[in-house]
Amino acid sequence: MLTSAQIIVLATPVFLALIVAEYAVGRWRGRNTYRWPDAMASIGLGMVNQLVAVGTRLFGIGFYALAFEHLALQRLPADAWWVWVGALIGYDFLYYGYHRFGHRVALGWAAHAVHHQSEDYNLSTALRQTGSGFLTSWVFYLPLALIGVPPLVFGTVALIDLLYQFWVHTQQVGRLGWFDRWFCSPSNHRVHHAVNDRYLDRNYGGILIVWDRLFGSFADEDEAEPCVYGTRSPLRSWDPIAANVQVYRDLWTDSRRATRWADRLRVWLKPPGWRPPDVAARFPKPAFELARVERYDPPQQPLRLAAAALLFVAALAVTSVLLWHVHQWPAAQGVAVGLGVVALLSGVARLTSAPRTAPHGAGAARA
Repeated sequence: MLTSAQIIVLATPVFLALIVAEYAVGRWRGRNTYRWPDAMASIGLGMVNQLVAVGTRLFGIGFYALAFEHLALQRLPADAWWVWVGALIGYDFLYYGYHRFGHRVALGWAAHAVHHQSEDYNLSTALRQTGSGFLTSWVFYLPLALIGVPPLVFGTVALIDLLYQFWVHTQQVGRLGWFDRWFCSPSNHRVHHAVNDRYLDRNYGGILIVWDRLFGSFADEDEAEPCVYGTRSPLRSWDPIAANVQVYRDLWTDSRRATRWADRLRVWLKPPGWRPPDVAARFPKPAFELARVERYDPPQQPLRLAAAALLFVAALAVTSVLLWHVHQWPAAQGVAVGLGVVALLSGVARLTSAPRTAPHGAGAARA
């Protein structure tokens, strides 16, 4: 039986083919949405996510299986169609809650922000995933274990929910009429990734958008106000390590600077952007202005970009081998190869990033 990591390996050529197809369609339409340094960074973060997932199974299916074994109120049949349908709908509802937590609680945003850091919006953005989401995500799905959804069913519907969300990360598909009213669609999810005031923290649904309509978090895409993508505290880097630690670092800094112990805790539990009054007074940050948003877009030298592409292909190949065979390898070997992949991706980032000596704002482009 294939492992979940092996399924991802088999799906990877499909993902990449669709990315190339989207790029070709965008060029043909004169609406290219790709910058290859950004796309490599996003796909690279997807690699890191999968490498971390291999070593953190206990936090996902592991804790779920333990809860199912010892706390389930009943054991639902894994061969009944209604269990599968109910589990998928239940998972999608709980995903809505987890996704909303990722936007409305600073600790959740510290992990989820990785997915939003790209200032482009295309299919490669779908692969841009956090390396630390495992720390909290497992808690949200325990209700399915308590009502008796078998681990096999849970793992499968979780994968279905994740794979569905790949195709909605595109600007090449417009409004879809009735489909937009019921399901997460490209139009609905473009809103979710936007930093515009009217779109911020909206449309959390994974497969179904009805959760947002029920709980008041839905916003419709308005052609009169194009979506501006990214985060309100931009990363300005292609580096996978910087992407994963950025928000944690900022929260830790504000927490350490706070004079009241209660504020040191609130930093992590309040909505993103909240800062202790004394810290905000001593270390002010400029207010967000949409008109002043600038994309991180350092100029690319052809030879450095070509070298980066070679390193990226090497990282992708090594990751595929690791994910296919890691269940047969000693843990130390898997860790060593995984660190090698991260080193390759960091090399890609160094080759495509702005020089450290560049003045502030260099390499920026108006969004």
